[in-house]
Amino acid sequence: MVKLTVDLIGKAARKKEESIPQYLKKLTHLYFSEKNIDEIDDLSQCRNLSVLYLYDNKISRIQNLGFAANLTHLYLQNNNISRIENLAPLKKLNKLYLGCNNITVIEGLDRLDQLRELHIEQQNLPSGEKLLFDPRTLAALSVCLQVLNVSSNNLDDIADLRILRYITQFVANDNKLRDMKTLSRVISSWQQLWRLELIGNPLCRKAKYRDRVIVMNESIAVLDGREISDTEKQFLLKWREAKDAKKRQKLEGDPISGHGTRELPPVQPPARGRDLNSIYIMPGLVGGKKQFEAVLAKSTSQPCSAAKTKTDVRQPLGLMVKSHSDLDRPRRRSMPREPPKHKILRDSSPINLPSGDADISLSGQIVPLGIS
Repeated sequence: MVKLTVDLIGKAARKKEESIPQYLKKLTHLYFSEKNIDEIDDLSQCRNLSVLYLYDNKISRIQNLGFAANLTHLYLQNNNISRIENLAPLKKLNKLYLGCNNITVIEGLDRLDQLRELHIEQQNLPSGEKLLFDPRTLAALSVCLQVLNVSSNNLDDIADLRILRYITQFVANDNKLRDMKTLSRVISSWQQLWRLELIGNPLCRKAKYRDRVIVMNESIAVLDGREISDTEKQFLLKWREAKDAKKRQKLEGDPISGHGTRELPPVQPPARGRDLNSIYIMPGLVGGKKQFEAVLAKSTSQPCSAAKTKTDVRQPLGLMVKSHSDLDRPRRRSMPREPPKHKILRDSSPINLPSGDADISLSGQIVPLGIS
């Protein structure tokens, strides 16, 4: 195991025939990657250090970097770090690389108001867990962060990241993002976004995935490593406008749904003897046109005369017995029949007939003409 110390750094000074304090004082870039370093010792003599390369080591804790007030780039990917800590003094830190560690929560970055890039991809998370974001850290990064890489962290929702309004590059490959609506809400809020990487998420298998994502934000120039041409973008934007216009037209022109503003014409009661086919029927009437005509025919029927006899087989107008096909054809009004010339006697007892002409009824009875 190796500890990073000033003596280890000072070995380079001997090659240049400089004193160690003089060399450490003017040192700005320090390269100690792939050196099996597991601990960072006191490096306070390197006060002008701006870039520190410590990737591909075995560091388990971030420590002893409080001196580096001028540090702008810190490379700590592929180590054994489990927590983001002790970075508050790095006021000028601009880029932070923490990929391939054991971090479960993005935290401890509340005071880094100059941080522009955060690379936290591919953490070694416990089975079934996903990378979490501390709300305080997100609130602090919302005023500065521009590049965020969260690939391969089991993320199934990025709604909390909407607060990062200055994002220009977002890389979230190989996660578990499925909801296109949530993605649209987040992506559309990033007005400066120009690069978006989502390869390996379930939503990438949805129909017209690329087309739908491109129209979410007109500023996107590169999607999943492929540049979006102006022709492709303009075509898709016009397609979206036509789709939205069609949807608005459908809502405004549908009076039944209640979304439209069009008024229905008034329904007038049918006049006597009016052709039923010309009567307005409200759209969507339960039972349709056939039931409407049947009910209307019954309401316009003529009442039967109280003086009608049992032997009169005539039916009132409008209440004729219907066959199965009557409702399918336009109604035909029956011609009124002439009343019979003779009144039928109900009593079969013999009567004395006056002199004059007589007639015989259909029942075989003699009825004198002129009897009222």
